[in-house]
Amino acid sequence: MLFTLEPSSGAPRTIDFTLKTLIVAGWTGRDRAAMEAHIEELEALGIKRPKSLPVYYRCSNTCVTQSRAIQVPGADSSGEVEFLFYRGLADGSDGMDGELWVGVGSDHTERAVEALGVTISKQMCDKPVSPMLWRFADIENHWDQLILRSHAVIDGERVLYQEGAVTAMIHPMDLIAGYDRDFCGGANGGGLPEQSAMFGGTFAAIGGIRPADRFEMELEDPVLGRSLKHAYDIEVLPVEG
Repeated sequence: MLFTLEPSSGAPRTIDFTLKTLIVAGWTGRDRAAMEAHIEELEALGIKRPKSLPVYYRCSNTCVTQSRAIQVPGADSSGEVEFLFYRGLADGSDGMDGELWVGVGSDHTERAVEALGVTISKQMCDKPVSPMLWRFADIENHWDQLILRSHAVIDGERVLYQEGAVTAMIHPMDLIAGYDRDFCGGANGGGLPEQSAMFGGTFAAIGGIRPADRFEMELEDPVLGRSLKHAYDIEVLPVEG
């Protein structure tokens, strides 16, 4: 998968990233009241409360796509804007310098199946991600000032779907360390495994979770005056049985 790495200084460069492990972190809110609102909107759809906070779901690495369009089974899926982190080879030979890189993506999820099993519902849909990444070290000192935002085109109208500071979610270094501790036995020194990516969670949708024809997402850095953006169309496939 080709990514353009954009450091805060110097020229961007394109690298070929091999993804072997995809982790979708859920229930990652720092603000328990806001997280409770998201849990309640999912409960209204018949989705059970999580058994732990946070939760680390594993999905196939083939779910990640940079496509500008995805196909979904039926009309009950929806997107969620999230930051996500990538780690390449530790020796830096893949061009990622052995460092963490951050992008923006959508944890697009099949809602009709989510009540039966969250992991299955997440596996059913592609996860569109931005083709451009930022070096985390360039934004770490002002991470809490970054903004996540999404718009959705619903019945021909473009609406603000989600918006808020990344402070709504657990700090990514704590989230990553939790995964390494609980699932890797600390083998990565509190970091991500090599050739992996992790979605960082999301917050409640404005007006409630609902399907859309198009989903637009953005991670804004007001300090450096730049944004990571991506958008994709959703084609609904018929369900014949």
